[in-house]
Amino acid sequence: MRLVIMADTHVPKRARDLPPALWDAVDAADVVFHAGDWVDVALLDALEARSARLVGVYGNNDGSELRARLPEVFHGEFDGLRVAMVHETGTSKGREQRCAAAYPDTDLLIFGHSHIPWDTEFNGLRLLNPGSPTDRRRQPYATFMTALVTEGALGTVNLHRVER
Repeated sequence: MRLVIMADTHVPKRARDLPPALWDAVDAADVVFHAGDWVDVALLDALEARSARLVGVYGNNDGSELRARLPEVFHGEFDGLRVAMVHETGTSKGREQRCAAAYPDTDLLIFGHSHIPWDTEFNGLRLLNPGSPTDRRRQPYATFMTALVTEGALGTVNLHRVER
C-alpha cells in the first residue's frame, strides 16, 4: 500500500496550489493523508477528487467549513497498520512519551503544525511529520513524505524535497 503524507499546505494563502511532484505522488498513492492546515475547502475538494482514498484532519488554521467535514483526530487501520493522525502534538520536548501515552493502540502517528519534518520511534510508535510542501518557514526545503505499508508493517518512508 502506497501512502502520501502531507500537512500544512495553507493553500491558497502560502501557495496557489500543491507542487506538481506532490500531485504526481497523490495520483500514484493508495491512501493520501493530510494532517491539517488546509486553509481552504477547495483543496479538500481537489484532493478528494484526485485521491484513491483521502484521510484528513483539521488544523488550527482551518475554519468552520473544513471543521464540519474533517475530524480533529483520525484513527484507522491500513493493511493491518494502526494509524492515528492529529494536527498538533505540542512541543518537541517529550513528544514521543506524550504521544505514546495518548495513542497506546497505534503503530503510526501522523502530525503536522510545526512545518518541521519529524521521523522518530518510541516504544513501537512511529511518529511522522511531513513538514510542509508549500511553506518551508525556517527549513531549507519544502517537503512531503511517501511510505509503504506491507502486511501491517510500515516499510520505507521517504522525505521528498519540493523543488521551486
